[in-house]
Amino acid sequence: MMTGLAIAFGFLTRLPVPRVEPRPGTLADSLKWYPLVGLVLGGLLLGAATLLSGALPALPAAAIVLVAWVALTGALHLDGLADSADAWIGGLGDRARTLAIMKDPRSGPAGVVSLVLVLLVKFSALATLADPWVLLLPPLLGRTAIVAWFLTTPYVRVGGLGDPLCGAPATGCRVAVILAVLSSLCFGKAGIVALVAAFSTGWLWRRAVMRRLGGFTGDTAGALVELVEAATLVTVVLR
Repeated sequence: MMTGLAIAFGFLTRLPVPRVEPRPGTLADSLKWYPLVGLVLGGLLLGAATLLSGALPALPAAAIVLVAWVALTGALHLDGLADSADAWIGGLGDRARTLAIMKDPRSGPAGVVSLVLVLLVKFSALATLADPWVLLLPPLLGRTAIVAWFLTTPYVRVGGLGDPLCGAPATGCRVAVILAVLSSLCFGKAGIVALVAAFSTGWLWRRAVMRRLGGFTGDTAGALVELVEAATLVTVVLR
């Protein structure tokens, strides 16, 4: 159990965790811990926002929280967003071409623009955030969305980073998703609108990847996290 948890933190964050040697099944077992990783990340962002509140003007404080957000994850999901944006534009509707472009480590104009826009959306929302407690929701729901995709959507990149996760125990993953939903509902109206935003964003992006690829890849899963985080953060600010 603890091995799967350590693997989840080691993969999704840059937090110092004990190095573990993956054994058969432990990589798949780590998937159910993704929502907890998101909740911990949200707690760290909450702590940063609380410490900076009143100590700095809103804009510099928002910028520092955003930098911390990116640093804690090592820009892992931003990389997936950039690769997906480049592939979606450059793929010209062709499945094979889209998959090939996503494997290219270089970022094109579409990838760069997608990063700028998503970070700008997050920054503007952070700068106007009245209740820092809702910072628990975007990282939690972003990583819960990945678990939901593995439960409902084919993984199409043979030999990719997500391939070992396809054998994750369905029961544990379902329990993780249910607990994440229940935790979100504890936030009242903010939790409800965040869930609606996360589900809508995840469903729309899933429909896009199913039409283009017939399933998802690690890059599109990274894009999912960033899109869900941005959508939920803006939604709770506007509620």
